[in-house]
Amino acid sequence: MRLKGRHWVTLWLVLFLGITGAVVWRQTQAFAAARRIRQLRAEQATLEARRADAERRIRTARTRQVLGPRVQQRLGLHFPGDSEFVTFATPAAPAAPATPPDGAEER
Repeated sequence: MRLKGRHWVTLWLVLFLGITGAVVWRQTQAFAAARRIRQLRAEQATLEARRADAERRIRTARTRQVLGPRVQQRLGLHFPGDSEFVTFATPAAPAAPATPPDGAEER
């Protein structure tokens, strides 16, 4: 059986509509993916800003100006004055006896 002209037109129209529908579906998925990527990048930027702020606060909290008053108040400690420093001298280690090189005998 041979297809007549109107059957060919119908076949090509269905094929065209199928391909067009696939392209539209693919574009819709691409737009949704792009939107999700934008959201994730914005969330990443927010989280990086929060992390930078937390790191800055940690660096500030670890300084002597912040820790000093807290330690003085809670533990009763103070920063040493110049006269309170003590330097300890350690005795020198005894000299090791000289050893001959490998394979050499002493005479």
